[in-house]
Order: sequence, then C-alpha cells, then structure tokens
Amino acid sequence: MVDQQEIWCVKKKGTWMIPLLEYLKEDRLPANPSKARRWLEKPPNTPSSRNNCIEEVSPSYCSDGESNYVIREAHEGVCGTHIGGRALASKIARVGYYWPTLKHDYMEYVKKYDKCQRFAEAHNAPPKQLHSITSPWSFYKWGVDILGPFPTAPGQIKFLIIAVDYFTKWVEAKPIAMISIERIKRFYWKKIICRFGLPAEIVSDNGTQFASQSTAEFCKQLKIKQLFTLVDHPQSNGQAEPANKVILRGLQKRLKEAKGRWMEELPQVLCSYHTMPHSTINETPFRLTFGIKVVIPVEIGESSPRIALFQPSKNEEELKANLYLLQEAQEIAHVREYAVKARAARRQDKKLVSRKFKCQDLVLLKITRMADNNKLTLG
Repeated sequence: MVDQQEIWCVKKKGTWMIPLLEYLKEDRLPANPSKARRWLEKPPNTPSSRNNCIEEVSPSYCSDGESNYVIREAHEGVCGTHIGGRALASKIARVGYYWPTLKHDYMEYVKKYDKCQRFAEAHNAPPKQLHSITSPWSFYKWGVDILGPFPTAPGQIKFLIIAVDYFTKWVEAKPIAMISIERIKRFYWKKIICRFGLPAEIVSDNGTQFASQSTAEFCKQLKIKQLFTLVDHPQSNGQAEPANKVILRGLQKRLKEAKGRWMEELPQVLCSYHTMPHSTINETPFRLTFGIKVVIPVEIGESSPRIALFQPSKNEEELKANLYLLQEAQEIAHVREYAVKARAARRQDKKLVSRKFKCQDLVLLKITRMADNNKLTLG
C-alpha cells in the first residue's frame, strides 16, 4: 500500500509541472521572483495539498495536450451533456484531474463552443444602463410609428400612423391605405403642426418614409429635429411602443370575427386611451392637454355630481380657473414621471450585465422571422 502520493510526468520539457514538482519535493522556489514570493505567502493549492477533501482521490496532473483532451471528452464525449463551464470544471475536479487553469480553460471552451451558443437560453439581463427619455413641456417631442398591415378595411385601408406626445401622452392616429412619403408629411402637417404647433423633435424608426431626403427637407424647413431609433430595437421609441400595445389590445378586445371593422372601432379605443390615467403621470392625457376633465357617456346616462350641479353662469369662471391651474398640474405630472422613471432605472441597473465588444470580435447573430399573422389575430 502506497501512503504517499507522488507527482510525476513522462516529459519534463515545457510543462507547468516542473516548478511544482521541484517545490513539493525539494522546496525549490521558481526562478520568477513574484511567483516565488506568492508561493511563500500562499502555497500552491493542488489536490494533493488539500487535507479537507470530501473524497480522497489520487490526483492526475494533466499537461497542456492532456487537458485539451479531457475538456473535449468531458464536454461533448460519450457521457458529455454540454453542461456549463463551472459545473463541468467541478465535475472533472471531483474525478481527480487537475491543472492550474482548469476552471478558466473550461469556461473559455464552453463560451466558444458553437452548439452551446446556438441553443443557449436567451440572455435577458440589460447590457447597458437605462436612459429615460423625457420632454420638457407639452408637444415638444413626438414619437411616430406605423402599425400594420391590419385586415383590409373599406377603402383598402390596412395601415395606421400613430403619433404620441412624450409629455401629455396624447395620441393622434390616421388610417391609410398604403405607406408613402407624402402621406407621412401630410400627417405631420395636419395632425401635429396644425393642431398642436411646431414640435422641436420627432422620434421615429429608420423606415424610408421617415428617413427619406424629402421628409428630412420638410422637417429642416420647419426647424424640426429628426431622431431615429436603432435598427430592430423599437424600444428606443419609448413612448410610441407602449401606446401601440394599448391600442392594439383595445382593438383586439372590441373586435369579434369581423376584424375588418377595426377602423370603425379606433375612435372608441382612442377615447378610452385619452381618458385613462397613466401610471407614470397619474393624470389623463385629456386633462394635461385641455386643462379639464372630459365628460364621458356614463355621466349622461347616470348623472354625476358635476352634471347634476352644473351652473352655466359660473361655467366660464371655472374654465378660466382650470386653465390657470393647468401649468401646475403639468409640472406635477412631469416631476412624478421623472421620479417613476428614475426608480425604474435603478431597478434595472441592479440587473446590469455589461457586454462590451471590440472591433473584429465575432458575435452570433440571431435572425427572427416575422410573424405571418396580422396584428389583430385573436389568440
């Protein structure tokens, strides 16, 4: 019975074991001063030097060539299951194989293995800090987007242009039959400029209808700054995308089998959106836009206090008071929105996993197919 474990290798040329053998057998320190000082302060942590192991396994010390074989066989060999780098390193260490960079080598190998990358679970952790988009006052910044194609409505209508004010959350929408540059410019002029004045900024995607030279010249003449979102990253248009979801969800709930009636149901959906308090501002878009609370149909069928106690002689004074108080309500909503977005940014930043790429780094690009169904398909 052999009581003392021995470390040996067939070839001594160019292996990491030579300095370790000399140190363990002859107490000879390596020639490198920094490594020698480190070994004196903390001896090398090898399996043979551990006295508190759960299982006493005679260690098998691997050279560079042997370690490469162990990595491949344990990862994708007969009994390999393509497990993660840390779990794989622990499994091999328990069996008894050892080399100084065991964990690092396995982690790097798994990161670069093709099939492990292709079939790995999607990484949902945010790669960068959250930067919230705000607007200093009403109708300063608009987010514009196009929805569709929808089921064809009368007049061959199957697209919808949406514009959302970043401050009041007010929505303007226009159904159209086809997407063109002239229709976009006409929408800007009639639905935004003529109704709410010239905006300072318009945020949209990089579609031809938004980024064309004709549209750019139109905006330049009116001193409107165009901002474009990243390709395949609609979340950059932080106000238009949430409004799109609410409008689509409202249309889906109001429609039954005749989905071509979506254009007829659109005004009711927009009315509901404008009279619903938003979680970030705790106010309705209607009140932040016009300074008063909207009268909804239910107040006519079952009289509310303001309808029952309405006095025409005092109405004009009340309207003036509402206009005087509108600026204060808008400022409170602006502060509340900033606080909500700041809290959301702090929560997301706690989950941050930074991912940085350098020039000539290889990345795996996942191409997702567009859904064949239209956006009003009921699930």
